[in-house]
Parts: sequence; structure tokens; C-alpha cells
Amino acid sequence: MTLEIIVFVLAILFGIIIYWTESKSNRIYRFINHLTHNEELQMKPENRKGFFHLQPFLLRLVYITLLFVIAAVIVSFTTPINAFYVQYFVSAIVGTIIGSYIASIFLFASERTKKEALQQAFEKGKDRVEEFVDDVKDNFETETPKPQSKTETKIKDAPKKSARDRFKDKGMIK
Repeated sequence: MTLEIIVFVLAILFGIIIYWTESKSNRIYRFINHLTHNEELQMKPENRKGFFHLQPFLLRLVYITLLFVIAAVIVSFTTPINAFYVQYFVSAIVGTIIGSYIASIFLFASERTKKEALQQAFEKGKDRVEEFVDDVKDNFETETPKPQSKTETKIKDAPKKSARDRFKDKGMIK
């Protein structure tokens, strides 16, 4: 069990390192893309996609599994020890996938906290607030004061009696 945990933690670190290096340069993926596709279907130079970088989950899983299958075949042929490696194989795959997603979160967060991105988000938020305020102003109707009748003005202008006087008038207090 301890060796599995060690393999899992090392696989997480491996996934972070692979994702980070591939986000900086995707030369290997570009080279394989150049070999396997004709010129019309090849990647554009501004495309940053790699084996792990900017790939959906299933393709990332396929590439990581393929990488570890190749590594397992090499290890099984080069070492005379024949053991049951499935648990290490699975924990390495899961750890590498988790590590690649951890790295993508940190790279995405650092991309989003650049000054230009923050200014752009501020301007977008400012525009949305202005649109909201304009919508509220359009829906808001100002109330015009209604002309009051003479009886209403007389009631309002009449001096009010105190509560004690009103109770006396009703006969509740002597």
C-alpha cells in the first residue's frame, strides 16, 4: 500500500511537469501531427494543443494510458522480475491525470490574473452594471403627484387630537 501511495504522488508530480512543459512548447505533438496529417489538416502555428495540454478528458486518458503501457512494456522486458503491476499501473494513470488537471488549474489561474485580463474583466463588469442600471431606469416609472381634493386637504390640515382626547370622546376614559 505504501508503494502505491508513493507511485500515486510521483504520478501527480509527473502529470504537473508534463502538462507544464507541454503548455510551454508542444513540439512533439506538432511533429507527430506533421507526420500523420496532410498539409491541409495540420495544426496551425498559433494552436497550443498538445497530448495533454488543452485536450478533453478522454483523449488525455488515452494518451496517458498509452504512455504508461509503453513504459510497462519496456520495464517488463528489461527487468527479470515478473510481478503483478496492475495496481501501480492504475494509480500512475489516475495520479497523472489528476496532476495534469491540477497544473491546468494553476496555469489557467495565472493566465486569468494578468493585468490585461483583470482590466478586461473590470470593463466587462462595468458595462454589465451600466446595462443593468439602464434597464432599471427604463422600467422605473416616476409617480406624479395626484391632485388632492379639498376634503383631503382639510383633513390633513386639521389639528389632530391626542390619544387621550380621542378616548375621552369615545367614552372609554372619564
